Amino acid sequence: MEYVIGIDIGTSGLKSIIVSGDGEVVKSDKVKYDTIHEKTGYSEMNPEDWYEAAAGSLGRLLDSEYGSKVTGISFSGQMHGLVIVDKDGEVIRPAILWNDTRTSEECKEIIADIGLDNLLGHVQNTVLEGFTLSKLIWVKKNEPENYKKIDKFMMPKDYVIYRLTGNVFAEPSDAAGTVMFDVKKGEWSETLLEQLGLDKNICPEVIPSHGKSGILNKELFDIEQDISIYQGGADNACGALGAGITDSSRQLVSIGTSGVVLSSEEEDDYMNDGSVHYFNHCVSGQNYVMGVTLSAGYSLEWLKKMLGDDQTFGEFMEEAKTSPLGAKGLLYTPFLLGERTPYNDAEIRGSFIGLDANTNANDMKRAVIEGITFSLNESIEIMRKNGKNISSIVSIGGGAGNRQWLQMQADIFDAEILTRTEEQGPAYGAAMIAAIGEQWFEDFSVITEKWIDYKETFTPITENKVQYKKLFELYREVYEKTQGLTGKLLEFK
Repeated sequence: MEYVIGIDIGTSGLKSIIVSGDGEVVKSDKVKYDTIHEKTGYSEMNPEDWYEAAAGSLGRLLDSEYGSKVTGISFSGQMHGLVIVDKDGEVIRPAILWNDTRTSEECKEIIADIGLDNLLGHVQNTVLEGFTLSKLIWVKKNEPENYKKIDKFMMPKDYVIYRLTGNVFAEPSDAAGTVMFDVKKGEWSETLLEQLGLDKNICPEVIPSHGKSGILNKELFDIEQDISIYQGGADNACGALGAGITDSSRQLVSIGTSGVVLSSEEEDDYMNDGSVHYFNHCVSGQNYVMGVTLSAGYSLEWLKKMLGDDQTFGEFMEEAKTSPLGAKGLLYTPFLLGERTPYNDAEIRGSFIGLDANTNANDMKRAVIEGITFSLNESIEIMRKNGKNISSIVSIGGGAGNRQWLQMQADIFDAEILTRTEEQGPAYGAAMIAAIGEQWFEDFSVITEKWIDYKETFTPITENKVQYKKLFELYREVYEKTQGLTGKLLEFK
């Protein structure tokens, strides 16, 4: 039997899996690494750390009993990161990551210079602090000598592929997240680049997600066979593929450090108003809309640290369960790092509303979990208003690891929640791309039917649904009523 490898280049670590022809994960490997936070709002990484993590993980997998039968590799990667290299292929400066918020002024300048409608017309998305375009403008303005050296920019996974093959490519699902790529036309927007004074030649050539990037450099590993590398996809697109989201019949909720709601968008005339993201899927010819909660799992980690709590996630959830629905009248807004959907507001900050003398730590835990879920529901409500029939959602990530939270999602989203039998995250989607590249299957619909199974289904409890609907309306009022106040508090930060 032949095998493929899927690798996910995450924010805090890397995950690699070997998958058989029938979709079984037979071997896995993980590597942790640290990001650099030199200043408040800065988040950077030495791209060499990604390469070393990937090469080390690949080496261990290829040395396993399955290694000699691996024929293809593909990648998933965190979106929006900026890696810049010179004409010799050397990294010019540390990569600027998706969660770096230094570019607020650049975002305002871009909108002021060319207008939101113009931007939406060219690339179907607005520009935000986390996106690649604003980072590139920041480098041009603040590090002109570094900007002049740029031969090509890349996204994180694309840099690793370059190091493994010697070839520089991008693919549509990651390119869309730069906000320099025309999602509808499937190409870099030369008009937008010209308007912003950016050299189109620094953009890498774009190939399909399952397009062949090259052959793994044998000198790096003790292997005899040729192993093809395929370009892969953005982490959210690969996560969706790995959950079986290849049409509008189901949506995806993924809860990690951030939270994502994703739905395929099949209408050719869809026009994004900037309230959600509209990106190319890693499934050729498909696009999707996506809403983002910046501090989803991050809010849980923050609360645990604040409470001096070293509990496991399971213990944390067990204690949260002792608090009743609504956390005894306590609401939490997860705006620790600002918020994406639907506000696109980098300055708003979070709140606990309703604290009183009877509030205890378990109430705060439940309020945080409910607040994260309410935030994700804002994205679901936008999609419903835009005509999406959302009745079946696949939940992956941390939110799928606890039955109480899965039931809460069903109640708040008013939809059935499904869990995956083989929950491996974006790395599994990357392996599926490699399998398609290797032509094991005719297309993505066939591999989805063969490889994707679901484990459990959670349906809304009517009484809970009614109560959560009332609480959600109160939750939505908190942003409007605290935005001005948190803005005034910024000078004291």
